[in-house]
Amino acid sequence: MTGTSSSQVLSALSYNAVFFGIFMTIFFVFRLKLKRLYEPRSTYDLVDEEQKPEPLPKGLWQWLLPLLKKSDNFVIQQAGIDGYFFLRYLFLMFVYFAISALWLFPILFPVNIVNGRNQDGMDKLAFQNVKNKKRYYAHAFCGWIFYWVFLFVIYRELYYYNSLRCIVLSSPRYGRKLSSRTVLFQSVPSQYLSEREFRKLFEGVRRIWIARGNRQKLEEKIGIRDGLVDKLERATVKYQLNALKKVRKTLKKTPDHEIVHDINNYIPRKKRPRHRPRFWKKKVDTIDYICEELPKINAEITYMQENNSSAPPFNSVFVEFESQYQAQVASQVVGHHGPLALSPAHVGVEPSDVHWPNMRMSWWEKMIRSMSSIVAVCALVLLWSFPVAFVGMVSNIDYLTNKVHWLRFIYHLPHKLLGLLTSLFPTVALAWLMSFLPTFIRMLAEFAGFATSQLLDYFVQQTFFAFQLVQVFLVVSITSAATSTVTRIVEYPSEAMSLLAGNLPKSSNFFISYLLLQGMGVSSAILAQILPFIFFYIIGPHTDTTPRRKYLRFKDIGAPGWGFTYPVYCNLAVITLAYGIISPLILIFAAVGFFLLYIAWLYTLTYVQVQGSDSRGQNYPRALFQTITGLYLGQICLLGLFAVGKGWGPIVIQAIGLAVTVIVHIHLNQAFDRLMKYVPVDTMKSLNGKHDTPSFKNIYQEQVGWCDEFEELPPFPLPKYQPKSASAEANGNDDPVPSPYDTNRASAICATDDSAETAYAESVVHYNPLPSETYEMSENKVSWVPLLADGVEGRIPPAPFYIRFFLPHIYASFKAVKYKLPECYGLLKPETPESDAANASAYNYPAVSSQCPSVWLPRDPFGFSEQLIEELKDAVIVSDENAVVRPDGHFDWLGDPPAPGLPKPPHKKTDENESTLEEGESTENYTVK
Repeated sequence: MTGTSSSQVLSALSYNAVFFGIFMTIFFVFRLKLKRLYEPRSTYDLVDEEQKPEPLPKGLWQWLLPLLKKSDNFVIQQAGIDGYFFLRYLFLMFVYFAISALWLFPILFPVNIVNGRNQDGMDKLAFQNVKNKKRYYAHAFCGWIFYWVFLFVIYRELYYYNSLRCIVLSSPRYGRKLSSRTVLFQSVPSQYLSEREFRKLFEGVRRIWIARGNRQKLEEKIGIRDGLVDKLERATVKYQLNALKKVRKTLKKTPDHEIVHDINNYIPRKKRPRHRPRFWKKKVDTIDYICEELPKINAEITYMQENNSSAPPFNSVFVEFESQYQAQVASQVVGHHGPLALSPAHVGVEPSDVHWPNMRMSWWEKMIRSMSSIVAVCALVLLWSFPVAFVGMVSNIDYLTNKVHWLRFIYHLPHKLLGLLTSLFPTVALAWLMSFLPTFIRMLAEFAGFATSQLLDYFVQQTFFAFQLVQVFLVVSITSAATSTVTRIVEYPSEAMSLLAGNLPKSSNFFISYLLLQGMGVSSAILAQILPFIFFYIIGPHTDTTPRRKYLRFKDIGAPGWGFTYPVYCNLAVITLAYGIISPLILIFAAVGFFLLYIAWLYTLTYVQVQGSDSRGQNYPRALFQTITGLYLGQICLLGLFAVGKGWGPIVIQAIGLAVTVIVHIHLNQAFDRLMKYVPVDTMKSLNGKHDTPSFKNIYQEQVGWCDEFEELPPFPLPKYQPKSASAEANGNDDPVPSPYDTNRASAICATDDSAETAYAESVVHYNPLPSETYEMSENKVSWVPLLADGVEGRIPPAPFYIRFFLPHIYASFKAVKYKLPECYGLLKPETPESDAANASAYNYPAVSSQCPSVWLPRDPFGFSEQLIEELKDAVIVSDENAVVRPDGHFDWLGDPPAPGLPKPPHKKTDENESTLEEGESTENYTVK
């Protein structure tokens, strides 16, 4: 038997091709029929107008080429900056592995095949077939090129990421966002849990939110209240639908039956939904019980909310500054003399991304929780090693038959079944084992005390990648290699290490199968939307028992979780880099796999899923640095293989390569560490350092004075929102309006001499204002002026790709990358509040303003919903608007559910016989017919 044998590779390829064909058939057949599942963003009003892409062409394959031709501007606008960089990562891996295969195959395949050890099948193509140790020089020098070029690619991508990130964060869309101007300070000393005292620390403070409240009691009450309302809604709808079912049965038996518009005539009160308040108590009428309990708990919640000002404060404070510049400065200065006080400080936290349960934690509690989470992760890694090791053994189970004789029954299995057992089963089992981890790791992240969704995601990304690396790569590699040499190890235990190292390339059989599963099976499953299909069309009709649940399922089209998504593909890249020289054949499988994954995710992120919580692209550089792990593993494995083969010259060469990798890695960390955390000053301040920009407001204008030339700059008003195609209509043609970041325009500037003015006018990017009639004007106008980062150098000269690739400091610079930004980033989001009144309560503790949910019933033709509304109206807001019962007994929603709130208190009459009708109003409208 062999390691990377032809039969195993072909078996994995054939089985995954079957899954690929099935899933792609589902996608082709249903893509145009089930628009809610496959093109919800372009078909329904589920996202903003600017995030609704144009529908793709119809047909089986006609959609593919237009999708692949989508520009970076389109991807950034539809997928956000996080989605764009994730797609860039997949495409980067595809391109690098494809190009590497083109030049490594002609070099290493002849070296590995000719006059080798006569390995069978595809093992002839791998390192273990090399017999002459002098040929190791080919692998060593190819390793230099393969790994060092990848390091340069990492440097170039970090440079590009930093430039685009700075452009995005300094754009009007981000620069003027409330979250960009707001800093979250944690571990705030008690002295500064006062607005008056805190204002003394920093300049440019505009507003302060100090969260306070009895968090556990209030949130517990709100959770109980919301659960009661949900139970009441489900019970009431069930009661109503059962009555309607009884009516239909009655009419079917006796068509001339006279309908009585009283629900109690069809379902007696004693048969209404019932439940046990506690498991030891008697069953009670659900509707009556909740209607009695809701007013009580609402009164308790209202009392706690109204008296929240006297509750103890959390030790976290949100501070809004006059501009993003002041917020960035405040987040970087040392604000307190005490250790760990006023830290950490986070900028760019959206109100919806705050994890409020962790706002109250002190620094020592967070430290204990963080250490406990790390210990739990380590324990989980050890625990998970056993089933993963079993999976690695199964991938080479045929090698165990020499010592474990009862396993020889596998030779009597059909050839296809044996291939299924050794190629497809281990990869599917490993993917299944890994699928259990994300939820548990997320729970550990929340327990560790992280305050925002972005920090939770970042912790998950780091932890899950480490888990993937240890389990999927190290454990599987070691157990697979050990399984393939178990007989020799038993006979020659002193040679165990050399045997393991020599047979390490044979474990690549498993990883080729794993790449096929991810590249063909997973990519097609993503396109086919298998899980959403099951939940929406199979499980949903049985579990969505109320209009609200049906409404929420339709509206929820999902968002990616980068903390769980990146590590899977980073690990695939690490595996490919580690085996790229040892077993070059893996490169072609990786290239095809990443390309298929790129297509699947490009379609999903632009036409199916919405943008998740905005991490501002921070997961991308972390993924790039994690991928460098593959360089270390690959070079260390080569060192071990050279040592086993006693190739001393290649050992020295490889040691030099490893040392260079370490040095470059350290310098990359030092060069980009701070740039990835903060927004540079020169991307926020104007060319003269005084003029206002979207990210900078000069709070010292009166004291410092103003540049006369800059005062004459025409104020370019910032558009608040421009509807789709409005710009084209305004111009009277179908040509798109130039991007707000138009590199071909020049405008007047403040300059001290003609040469500087001329140079700057040729190079600086300026904002191109759209026609005034195409947008609403913001009350707070901001002038778009040249930034310090734009510089005064001449225009960037055109150059061919191979020159632009090796000069990222010019062709991936701030000025060069500006055209990547879509036009909408020069505008505020449609839903972005601008007034102080709208932002006044943005960072208040949500539980303090939480309202009681409403009950949503479907309207029926017999008046049962109206009768139930009358019964429930004193306990909760209830409505049957925008939901109807169909003739077949099922219901549909037609619009949004009723708003939450407290019901109005019942009107008390002064006289029993006093009429509630207005003067002249007929009683006919109140008669049930």
